[in-house]
Amino acid sequence: MLPLRKIIAEMDAYIPGFQPPDALSWIKLNTNENPYPPSPRVREAILAELGDDGETLRKYPDPQSQAGRDAAAKLYGFDPSWVIMANGSDELINNLIRAFAGEGEEVAYVAPSYSYYATLAKIQGAQVRTFGFAADWTLADFPHRYQGKLFFLTSPNAPLGVTFDNAYIKELAGCCSGILVVDEAYADFSADNALPLVRECDNVVITRTLSKSYSLAGMRLGLAIARPEIIAALDKIRDHYNVDRLAQAAVVAALHDQPYFNSCVTKVCATRERFSAGLQKIGYGVIPSSGNYVFALPPDKDGKRVYDALFSRKILVRHFSDPLLSHGLRITIGTDEEMERTLAALAEIG
Repeated sequence: MLPLRKIIAEMDAYIPGFQPPDALSWIKLNTNENPYPPSPRVREAILAELGDDGETLRKYPDPQSQAGRDAAAKLYGFDPSWVIMANGSDELINNLIRAFAGEGEEVAYVAPSYSYYATLAKIQGAQVRTFGFAADWTLADFPHRYQGKLFFLTSPNAPLGVTFDNAYIKELAGCCSGILVVDEAYADFSADNALPLVRECDNVVITRTLSKSYSLAGMRLGLAIARPEIIAALDKIRDHYNVDRLAQAAVVAALHDQPYFNSCVTKVCATRERFSAGLQKIGYGVIPSSGNYVFALPPDKDGKRVYDALFSRKILVRHFSDPLLSHGLRITIGTDEEMERTLAALAEIG
């Protein structure tokens, strides 16, 4: 028998969204990927980094990912000492837990949201606590003073799409004795974000990903913005070459091409609104979303039935077995054509 730690032997693994081997034959709306390619500058930057013979790949990348930090700092209006780059925002979530929560200490998050928080906390040996939603989409029963080490707030919430305004986030930060991590994986699709609170509140950390709005899910790129002392702590425990050469070239090119980025985000948001209106016309409930997805409620509240019917038509959406979510479906926003075909299939399924 393997001498595993007890918690590892007993825990369940996080299950990511299904990736079909024949993805091009599906309408793939299950993992919140962007339907548009990344900026053309990304390809140019990667090819330039490779050179004619790939010579650069025999050498380690910049351990600080400094060019990416500088690009993000300039874009968001911070000094580079407030920014860290990562191998996806999941690396940042993991390292925040490692840095702030010891074995037996508490980490909390909103349920439903990103269940991977719990997986990473359990690996660390931390205790996990969840807070649900009240009817007005604030948090139910959140204490006047939360004593846990970390609280993860996904805004916009995934999978529901609701977002939290900065006044409420600031209120939550004031209630947290530890760190409030605002996971803004989908903030670029929202009308607002919590970046101003990083300066106003010394315990707020913002995490971002380039997987969604910048169409770079295949590169695994993330970043965090926080006070320099928090960034310095995260620098201590990250892998010393955590962002590879090609990814570093890609992130700089992507962040520099804001006109292309804005064009893609605008298209996704416009399609989201049209698709939401179409869902309502065929009798579906739709939670107003600020992400690149919607949470749709079939008339009979049987999400699994509709998921299976869509799957048989090679339309892939996300159904969750969690009782809080099983009545609905999270549907990523694809191209206009993909969403029209999905609406037609939903109308046919009933």
